[in-house]
Order: sequence, then structure tokens, then C-alpha cells
Amino acid sequence: MDTTTTLAELTGNIATIGYGLGTLGPGIGLGILIGKTVEGMARQPEVAGQLRTTMFIGVAFVELLALLGIVAGFLFTA
Repeated sequence: MDTTTTLAELTGNIATIGYGLGTLGPGIGLGILIGKTVEGMARQPEVAGQLRTTMFIGVAFVELLALLGIVAGFLFTA
């Protein structure tokens, strides 16, 4: 049985873990973004519509970062 590992296999496995951990940042960002928006709506209900719109734009950008991390992990580890 040959148990040697090539450098390409090793970097592929490390990259997969790295990109997986990279998606934790957007997850934390979403929690903070949505939490602060709800807090703002509770403090000033009259601006709830503006806050909600701004929150959805922010959520789109944060989700884009998470999806880019996942896609990059699949592309560069093959």
C-alpha cells in the first residue's frame, strides 16, 4: 500500500477547509446585520420600511460573499 501524498492533494484539502471556514464570516455578518436592523425597527418603527430595504441590499451583498467562497472552494480544489 502506497501512503504517500502529493503536494497537490494536500493543498486541495487545505483549500477546501479554508474556503469552508471563510463562509463563517458572512454568517456572522448576517447575524449582526439582521439583529441591528430589528433593533432599529424596534427603536423607530416609522422608518421600518427604509431599514428593511437597506437590510435586504446588505443581505444580498453578504450572501454574495458566502456564495463566492463556496464556489471558489469547488473550483480551485478540483
